[in-house]
Amino acid sequence: MRAVIQRVSNASVTVDKIIVGKIDKGLLVFLGVGEEDNDKDVEYMVNKIVGLRVFQDENDKMNLSLTDVKGELLVISQFTLYGDVRKGKRPSFSTSAKPDIGEKLYEKFVQMTKDLEIKTETGIFGANMNVDLLNQGPVTILIDSKKTF
Repeated sequence: MRAVIQRVSNASVTVDKIIVGKIDKGLLVFLGVGEEDNDKDVEYMVNKIVGLRVFQDENDKMNLSLTDVKGELLVISQFTLYGDVRKGKRPSFSTSAKPDIGEKLYEKFVQMTKDLEIKTETGIFGANMNVDLLNQGPVTILIDSKKTF
C-alpha cells in the first residue's frame, strides 16, 4: 500500500457537488492499494499513520500523533499512487490492485481506524472526487508498506 498523508486544518471531499466526507484538524490520507497487498499491509499502514508524530507539542516540535491530538482522518482511495512513468509519459497502473481487491483492503483500512475510535470520513471508492484541503504546515509524508521509499 502507498499513502500520501497531509496534515490539515480541515479537508473535505465532494462527489457530484455533494460533500460526502469532511474533517477538521487531522490527516488527509490518499491511499493506494497495490496488486500484492494484503491484510498485513493494511495493519502496517494503519499503525504507521495513526502513530505518525507530525503534530506540534508545547515546544513547537512535531512530537504528537493523531491520537494524541484527537485528530480526524479523511481517507481517499487513489489507485494513481501506483502510476509508473519510468517509460514514456503516460502512466501505467499495472501494479495497482484490481478494483474488487483494492476496495476490500481500502474498506478494511477505514474500519480499522474506526475501531480505534478515530473519527474517519471517506470519499467514494472509484468515484470522480474533488478534494479541498487546508494543508497545515505544510506537512506531507509519503509511506509505502513495502518500504520502497
